[in-house]
Amino acid sequence: MVTPAPRPIAPASGTLGVLCVGLGAVASTFIAGVENARRGRAAPIGSLTQMGTIRLGRRTENRTPLIRDFVPLAPLESLVFGAWDPIPDNAYESALKCGVLDRHEHVEPIAAFLKGITPMPAVFDQQYVKRLQGVNVKAGKTKRDLAELLRQDIRAFKARHGCDRLVMVWCASTEVFIAPGPAHQSLAAFERAMEANDPSIAPSMLYAWAAIQEGVPFANGAPNLSCDFPALEGLAKEKGVPIGGKDFKTGQTLLKTVIAPMLKARMLGVNGWYSTNILGNRDGEVLDDPESFKTKEVSKLGVLDHILQPKLYPDLYGNIHHVVRINYYPPRGDNKEGWDNIDIFGWMGYPMQIKVDFLCRDSILAAPIVLDLAIFFDLAARAGMSGIQEWLSFYFKSPMSAPGLYPEHDLFIQLMKLKNTLRHLRGEDLITHLGLEYYD
Repeated sequence: MVTPAPRPIAPASGTLGVLCVGLGAVASTFIAGVENARRGRAAPIGSLTQMGTIRLGRRTENRTPLIRDFVPLAPLESLVFGAWDPIPDNAYESALKCGVLDRHEHVEPIAAFLKGITPMPAVFDQQYVKRLQGVNVKAGKTKRDLAELLRQDIRAFKARHGCDRLVMVWCASTEVFIAPGPAHQSLAAFERAMEANDPSIAPSMLYAWAAIQEGVPFANGAPNLSCDFPALEGLAKEKGVPIGGKDFKTGQTLLKTVIAPMLKARMLGVNGWYSTNILGNRDGEVLDDPESFKTKEVSKLGVLDHILQPKLYPDLYGNIHHVVRINYYPPRGDNKEGWDNIDIFGWMGYPMQIKVDFLCRDSILAAPIVLDLAIFFDLAARAGMSGIQEWLSFYFKSPMSAPGLYPEHDLFIQLMKLKNTLRHLRGEDLITHLGLEYYD
């Protein structure tokens, strides 16, 4: 096997600005976690960029460096943070209000730092997130005007903080469901629609457009139709900007992308998969609106179909009753609970069941994803990787992929894809797990 040449990667020198759209539970937990880690007060558990290793070469070579030592990643010390939010709370106030972190252990010791992060006025329209009301919002005659104001914010933040590079991560709420239409098919049509205040142009799309125009990588952590359409995919390729999404893979769907591949690998059939969630944070409140829930439902429902491939295995998966429910229950706060009942069948058709009760903390699972996406998207930009970053599907419920290419949902195939991409960038042999070389 010929070892590939390493890909040129610009150094991760200077300051990396991380712009979060939304300064609620996810973003405030992410920012507070990074600062606590920088001060040695907490470990960045859950972060592949900070704690993960990568195997190089044969198993007998025993080369397993940390990923952050293998590829030139931006160090935690280089990160500075900014955000937009329709609610004016600074990061300290947001962290206290959301109640994810222990106030005395992880919030008060860094209070001054968190108070210094105040949200810029957001592009917000209640038509798209009906259960929220915003007071810290931008005004403009057209959606194009609002998007240009976001571009000004990006440039001002970069200058104010002396940033060498920026990334943008959507950490805000789920918008109402929007299907791609004529306005999304070309950049010219998209920009005309912005100027005409077309209702098919949601706020998240304006952030994505502004980021791409400013050369800033954009990662979409919600199931919104933010950049997953031809107009912005084409613009990202033209501008040389990495984009990706959608929807952070955190609780219930994370488990589905582990359990479903196991069932398929063993050729065990599935009759039904009933999933329900209860959560009480802002995300739960937003998803209590049927139109926002539909956006999330579409994201969640597609996972099983792509993993189990019912067209290839109709006897096993051709008639699954797949149900997804999300219930807003304020007393639960950010501590989400996901219940799954899976009706399966095995040898000679005999029925069995799997029951899962996942008591998770939504923002605790999402925060390290935000960190990894910010750092990996910055790496992609420095390596000249533009457009859809499918190799980062590992982090998303509904990964973007090239037109005509179905997305890969299996968590372990996604992880192999991610690590093989890193090996490719550094000129190392890809790992196939064939294993015959040890016995020939």
